Amino acid sequence: MKTIFITGTSSGLGKAAVHLFHSKGWNVIATMRNIDKAEFESLERVTVLPLDITNVEQIKSTTASAIALGPIDVVLNNAAYGAIGPLESVTEEQLLKQVNTNLLGAVRVTQAFIPHFRERKSGLFVNITSIAGLVTFPFDSLYHAVKFGLHGWSEGLSYELAPFGIGVKTVAPGFIRTEFGSNITLTSTDDYKEAMDKYMSTLATMMDPTTNGSTAEEIAGVVYEAVTDGKDQIHYTAGTDSKSMADRRLEIGAEASRKEMAAIFLGQ
Repeated sequence: MKTIFITGTSSGLGKAAVHLFHSKGWNVIATMRNIDKAEFESLERVTVLPLDITNVEQIKSTTASAIALGPIDVVLNNAAYGAIGPLESVTEEQLLKQVNTNLLGAVRVTQAFIPHFRERKSGLFVNITSIAGLVTFPFDSLYHAVKFGLHGWSEGLSYELAPFGIGVKTVAPGFIRTEFGSNITLTSTDDYKEAMDKYMSTLATMMDPTTNGSTAEEIAGVVYEAVTDGKDQIHYTAGTDSKSMADRRLEIGAEASRKEMAAIFLGQ
């Protein structure tokens, strides 16, 4: 029986992934910052462990606790944090939270598990990125930085781990109908208000959960496919919106895509 270790499982995609892998007969180690939010008590083969992926020492201790339970086959780096706004308005605390949560957290969790996978000569890391790691939008520069970073880091890491039988994959969702969107941090100043208002209005229409986006369960299905399909493939898009935007950028090129996004979101 295989075991998957998942970060950020208190809600959204992480929670959906716990239920899906459990239903498929996997052992699941579900981690979250506040284990009081865990809702997996009735599920056998699900172990809940505390993990704040911005806490370096806790990453080490939780990894050790997980490995002590038995061999780990897959690590799913899912935990994330969102913030929108002009770079000028971002505080040092917000900057560090963005980088530590969305990029360095996944890097550090991965680094902690590499020796275990290398000793076993097998294992798979799956990193949840975003369409924001493939396509750009206004006022998302820091989020793009970490998500583009996750894509490049994952692909680059794959070369050095392949000789040990260790795989690396990314899954890039578009809009997911979860509370992640409602929990996004917004920053701005009066100088950017008009442009921000235009952007947020367009974004609200695009993120209308009654007509657009994917459910967390649908994205979890793509994660499961990536884990089990046996393909020598690193990058997966998840959701029709993610696929269409990624394909459009490839079709017209990066410069034309940038101009198209400016026209869509800012009327430029």
